[in-house]
Amino acid sequence: MKLSTKAKYVLYILVLHLVLILLVYKILFQDKLLFIASEVFLLLSAIASIQLYRNFMQPIQFVRSGIEAIKDKDFSIKFVPTGKGEVDSLIEVYNLMIDQLREERTKLHEQHYFLEKLIEASPISIIILDFDDRIESLNLKAKEQFKSAGEAFEGKKLSETDLPVLQELADMTDGDSRVVKTNGIVTFKIQRSHFMDQGFRRSFLMIEELTNEILESEKNAYGKVIRMMAHEVNNTLGATDSILQTTSQVLLGQDFEEIREALDVASERNRRLTGFMRNFADVVRLPVPALTNTDVGKLLRDVAVFMTPAAASKGATLIAILPDKELYQNLDMGQMEQVLVNVVKNAIEACEAGNEIRMEIHDSHIIIKNNGKPIDAEVSSRLFNPFFSTKRDGQGIGLTLTREILINHGFAFSLQTDQQGWTVFTIEMGS
Repeated sequence: MKLSTKAKYVLYILVLHLVLILLVYKILFQDKLLFIASEVFLLLSAIASIQLYRNFMQPIQFVRSGIEAIKDKDFSIKFVPTGKGEVDSLIEVYNLMIDQLREERTKLHEQHYFLEKLIEASPISIIILDFDDRIESLNLKAKEQFKSAGEAFEGKKLSETDLPVLQELADMTDGDSRVVKTNGIVTFKIQRSHFMDQGFRRSFLMIEELTNEILESEKNAYGKVIRMMAHEVNNTLGATDSILQTTSQVLLGQDFEEIREALDVASERNRRLTGFMRNFADVVRLPVPALTNTDVGKLLRDVAVFMTPAAASKGATLIAILPDKELYQNLDMGQMEQVLVNVVKNAIEACEAGNEIRMEIHDSHIIIKNNGKPIDAEVSSRLFNPFFSTKRDGQGIGLTLTREILINHGFAFSLQTDQQGWTVFTIEMGS
């Protein structure tokens, strides 16, 4: 068993004094005066040894007390100088160390508090992961954006959540950046990075929604192009059609019949081209919604009656499933009717004989779904791109107009095919 320095010192003093006692005992009968002097010396030696022991132990006690205070993270304890040089030097070093630790701790607490407030107030969604890449916390913006209090995601990996945008980020590594588009309309810019926590790397995600900026940029771009095209084409078509009509009226008689027919065909083509350009211009000239308190159930019922013959012609069934309680919403009835007609028309075109289209209202959500041909995953992300169409002769006007009307109303919307094979168009009207 290895003895400590303290035990060795005590043992040494005991042995030394035992030896001195034996030597003093031997001179007891030879010289009593020397014996008394030796006894006094032994007593003074014992007192000095005890005092030296206490002096040696005092710094150790200071060190122990300081270590216990540091263990308890109590940086308010400081020692008062004793007047003893060696001990006071130790106390001075300890007090200086405690002051620096307290300053560093206060600084770290202030920085941590500042970062917490900064993250919480950030206009960008931030998701912090733990050491196992599981979601530990979300800032306020992320909770609002993903409509979660945060508890539903805590402890889950990104791939285990029920949000498509987070599932797509599961394979990202630190330093990666990408743009993700969900539901064909909502666009996110995501960057994954890391920070050091207790000497280990921890990752976090910064998610910025770019939807409004991209939509505004797209609208400005195609609006400028359409206005320029409409100006040039209408001017040209107006003058050309005038010439064609005048020429057709001049070329009378049997000999010019074929020429007049050709001129009529060219004139009709001009009118169709004018209508084609008018459709594009309507998207740019879309007026601000004239909001009125509208019975949403009646609006859906009227659209269902109007579109039922079109569904029947494809052999499909159109059903309006409406709640007993009336739902009123401030909206532009004419524009929203156009939206519903466009969506139902697309649903009918995706159906075959025996398929079904349902129009439903759940709380403040309008749902139009069909079990016809599902949307291809590659096409889904492009559906709401300006003037994109999967139809051979399509202009992509319908969904572009639908998108602009719903955005102007401030209604969120999505279009996707669920796991049961139903293609669902959802409009969230809000409260």
